[in-house]
Amino acid sequence: MNRGFWQWLVAAQFVRLPSMMAPLAFAVLATQVTGSYRLGGLMMAVFVASEVVAAGPVGRLLDRVGVARGLRVLLVACAAVLCGLLITIPVVMVVCTALAGMLGGGMSGAIRALLANTVGDNIERAVSIDAMVIEVVVVTGPLLVAVLGPVGGILGMAGSYLIGALLVPQATATRKHGPRPPLGSIAKWLACAFAFGHLLSTIEVASLPLGQRLGGGPVTAVIVVAVLTGASIAGAAVYGWRRPELPPSLFLGGMGVGAVLVGLGDNWPVLVAGLVTVGICTGPLNATMSLQLQRTLPEERRAEGFGLVFTAQASGFALGSLSVSAFPLAFAPIIAACLALLGSALVPVAKPVTVE
Repeated sequence: MNRGFWQWLVAAQFVRLPSMMAPLAFAVLATQVTGSYRLGGLMMAVFVASEVVAAGPVGRLLDRVGVARGLRVLLVACAAVLCGLLITIPVVMVVCTALAGMLGGGMSGAIRALLANTVGDNIERAVSIDAMVIEVVVVTGPLLVAVLGPVGGILGMAGSYLIGALLVPQATATRKHGPRPPLGSIAKWLACAFAFGHLLSTIEVASLPLGQRLGGGPVTAVIVVAVLTGASIAGAAVYGWRRPELPPSLFLGGMGVGAVLVGLGDNWPVLVAGLVTVGICTGPLNATMSLQLQRTLPEERRAEGFGLVFTAQASGFALGSLSVSAFPLAFAPIIAACLALLGSALVPVAKPVTVE
């Protein structure tokens, strides 16, 4: 791997880190301001909804003005808006959260769109390494908020965006803005990303009740997340090392089978088997989706295309979280499993094609 990839890899994690910090950061800040976490829940809902609405238009704009240059502007602007949360007036906090979500809606797609220019022919290994590292970021985000506290958590999010802006790699000159690819060409990947996010959030959000079902407390919730994360890192590492030519439908279907075990598992062996099955399929599926989109999307529309897929995944994550509170504990993972198995029937069964 060249130096440009490692710069991109670090920049990508700083761009993503605030989203991992946001749920807990909003909750603890809201609790400090109002005495209740409810405002934090509203802020997170507004943040995700704003991202979903803005991802497509922001991605199109970035493709037009230049992804690297536009991303730097968005990162600096989003950092400034997040600082507005420290005014600690509830209405202002909600407005600033909405603006941050709108500005951040296209960031994930934009940083991913820059990857191909930094790694050349090594993109398959690059995507696999990224899939491994992002699991560490998922765990690190909440831990940073816990250490930094309410104000420090918000400032940490803003600082992460600023560091990301400094590290965003240079891109080639902006190309002519080509025709938008038909939605049908990526529709199957939108469905796959939705099911992927829905299933993961269902298990992660239900980590505490899953532990309580087995007679444990908060510590068992940490164990559940740790097993899932460890299996995911291992799966991404093996996939990046061996790069087996397996159909993406196998990975999503495997996640569905694992979710069934999680939902029905009333003892530790079955629960751990389900978590490991989900985890070892997570990294490879994430890498496969990314590579297939790299092949499908024209270079001058990648920020928009990747932004739409990340938005579908975020929407699935939000609805998966909601399903945990709306349905019985055993039922929520089964719903996620059904969506995953349905999605596995939609994605191609052919072997992944190497991206040139």
